[in-house]
This record gives sequence, C-alpha cells and structure tokens, in this order.
Amino acid sequence: MAEQTPENLVIIGSGPAAWTAALYAARANLDPLVYEGEPSRQMIPGGQLMWTTDIENYPGFPEGIGGQELMDRMKRQAVQFGTRVEMENITEVDFSGHPLRLKPSFSDWVEARAVVIASGARANWIGLPNEERLARTGGGVSACAVCDGAMPFYRDRVLAVVGGGDSAMEEATYLTKFASEVVIIHRRDSFRASKVMADRALADPKIRVEWNTSVVDVVGDDFITGLRLRDRITGAEREMEVGGLFVAIGHTPNTDFLKGQVELTPNGYVKTPYAWRTATSVPALFVCGDVMDDYYRQAVTAAGTGCMAALEAERWLAHHGVEQAKPPVLETAQSSVGQGEPIG
Repeated sequence: MAEQTPENLVIIGSGPAAWTAALYAARANLDPLVYEGEPSRQMIPGGQLMWTTDIENYPGFPEGIGGQELMDRMKRQAVQFGTRVEMENITEVDFSGHPLRLKPSFSDWVEARAVVIASGARANWIGLPNEERLARTGGGVSACAVCDGAMPFYRDRVLAVVGGGDSAMEEATYLTKFASEVVIIHRRDSFRASKVMADRALADPKIRVEWNTSVVDVVGDDFITGLRLRDRITGAEREMEVGGLFVAIGHTPNTDFLKGQVELTPNGYVKTPYAWRTATSVPALFVCGDVMDDYYRQAVTAAGTGCMAALEAERWLAHHGVEQAKPPVLETAQSSVGQGEPIG
C-alpha cells in the first residue's frame, strides 16, 4: 500500500470561522481541505447562521443579510481561491503523533500536517422522552424554526418556543410569519436576551410570554398536540394546546470526537492555553469559532478567530518546512499578513 501524502491543512467545520480560515489558508497557497459536515435534523452545513433569517450586525451589509446567503458567499469565496470541500463529518481523531490523523464518516483515515477545528456547537434539548421521539420522526418538535417553520402543518397554528436568549427571540419572531400565535415559554421572570432582541419580540402583537413556566411533557402520539406546563412558583400543572414546539435553550460545543485527544474546558470547549491565540494543547492543532468561544458567540468574532487560526497554522507550517502548495491565485498587491508572512 502506497504511503499517504499528508494534507497541508484540514479544516473541520462550515460556519464563519471555518470559511474564513479556509479563505486565508487558500490565499496563502496551502491547498486547504474542509470537512463541512453532513446535514441532520439538528445541524446543517453552514452552522448556526443557517438558522438565522436576518443578520443586521455583520459589517458590510447595511441592509442586513440572511444567514444562508452569508454562508453561501463565504463558502464560494473560499472555494474561488482553491479550497477543497468534502461533505463528511470527522468522527474520530488521533492526535498522539504527527502528522495528525482524522477519520471521515465514509472515507479512510486522513493525515494532516496541521488541523483547524471549527466544528461549532449544537442545539440543546429539554430532555423529555416525547420531545426526542417527535423530533426524530418529524412530529412537530424542532430546534430550527428557519429550517422547519414554513412547513404547511405549522401554518395558522399556535406555536411554542422554549428559551429566553437571543436565539429564542429570533425563532419566535420568525415564526410569526406562519403561526396564528407564538408563545414563548421561559422558566424565569425576565429574558437573558439582548435588549434589542427582547424588545422586538415583546412588541410583536403575535407573541405572548408564559413567564416562570417549564415544559414537563410533550403531548402527542405521531404529532404534537400540546404541552404539559408547570408553574415554577405555585407548582400547578396544566396543558396548553400547540401545533409545534421549537426548542431554543442554548448549545453544546461539538467536541465529542475530540475527547481524550486535546485539552477541553470543564464546559467541553476546546481550551486555548494562551490568550489571544488559537493554538491548543496539541502541536499543529488550532481552534476557532463557537467550539472555543462560550462568551461572545457572534458571527464576526467567529470569523475573526478563523483568520487567526489560519495565520497561526500557516506560521506553524512555515516554521516546520512546509512549502506552498501552488502559485498565488492573484497577482495583485496584497498585505504581507494576508499572503502568509508569519505573524508575531
């Protein structure tokens, strides 16, 4: 069997962090390979922004831009400069030696001289048996209003959103396009969402809020018909008829495939030992985006860390004798940092 030639740089993910890292790496002539992941009910290639209808705070778009359009533009720009893309998950890794080794879903092990992890985060669920069952079978329970909210069986129905953060406000506002009424169910007496997002939801005449309330069961056989609610102050329980449930209670970093291979934080995020760096506890392994950021969680900060990770990976490869994979794509004058001159 012929010896495998390692990839210069493999990037795991497909959100703003991944595509920014790919863009910078491609323009530095590193011939990057991106594993963008496979579609599922909980996550689709493109990351969390694929679930966002209008992005109003990404620089350069004064009229706003849809999440799917922004991700499509980022991907096309990275591919334009030579990024290669595979629609597979990375299910297993071996970082015990070098080159680093990665196992895609359907392909043989891949070796890489450097790796950037940009695998993002996934939606959290309430944890109710019927919730999981109906989510798996398309029975009216979802973690993505933009993915599922326009389906015919949700139209002109009362729809519930569980959560109190920006994601819950976004989901609720989006669902007003289709629902007769949207009910936000929140276990506290105030939202943790930003004031702008909360005020927008509260001002919408089609949205009402059930404060200090928890969902204790999802009612329905093949399709949701209602929710069993509990008042967190009195303990009283009651049923509310709904035609759909959208869960928006946060996310968990996609690091299960990394456990035991790289140092993680207590919350499961990839740990970066040095401030303002994307290097990890493993040489030649870098991280960016929501898989390492449990504080800002913004598209623009994710993109910024993607740039940082690509520059650090490029610097590491240059210091270890890896040459450029091909001639520069463009002959126009570029900044030295953008063309891969080591930083620091």
